[in-house]
Amino acid sequence: MSTENKQITHKIQESIERNFKSIKLNIETFDLTDKQKSLVELAFKRDTRIVFVNGVAGSSKTFLAVYAALHLYNKNPKYEIKYIRTIAESGEKALGSLPGGVNEKFNPFIMPLVDKLEELLHISHYKYLIDNNIIESLPVNFLRGASWNEKIIIADEAQNYSTKELVTLLTRIGKDTKMFICGDPMQSDINGKTGFTKIFNLFNNEESEKQGIYCFEFEENDIFRSEILKYLVSSFKKIDKI
Repeated sequence: MSTENKQITHKIQESIERNFKSIKLNIETFDLTDKQKSLVELAFKRDTRIVFVNGVAGSSKTFLAVYAALHLYNKNPKYEIKYIRTIAESGEKALGSLPGGVNEKFNPFIMPLVDKLEELLHISHYKYLIDNNIIESLPVNFLRGASWNEKIIIADEAQNYSTKELVTLLTRIGKDTKMFICGDPMQSDINGKTGFTKIFNLFNNEESEKQGIYCFEFEENDIFRSEILKYLVSSFKKIDKI
């Protein structure tokens, strides 16, 4: 190889190293319950590809998905993290059209992700992930045509996804990608059109586990947010029986 070609090769290698340069995230430590630890261990398993997390409010679904995603990034800094949500509003009445472009319109829907990142990371590491597009937020209806390789996907509030949207989401999966699909059927805002329970039940079997697809459930006893929330959720389940 000529000197000129060696110089060109060296410059290319330097460019590659710059592009893949990463920092080691300092992730806050927390005392996890045995149930929470079992979900994180499942997320870390090499053969795990998709985890459906079905749980009531306050059972740490989003927190644990983000927590696992950050640790997985530390193990493999080539990972990118995609946070996916629907734009369904959690209320009986909509606010109407929001101003701005797609990013501005979508910002109110990604606050749960921001809260978890601020809880888990120092601000400098949080900014590093955002500034370098390592973490990106997307509406579920912008996914067609995407192909995800070496990605960590967190699909949040999945009880507000239709069956068709979940099929679109799941069929984006490519090589070395892990997905966390988090939902709470009690809080669906799309008038009974949720596909989450249907898809969860479809893959809740041993055959799916052999393919690296797992279904995980949290109950009201697993609520981490507060003791009063445990009482509220338990009471809400009685509404249809009254």
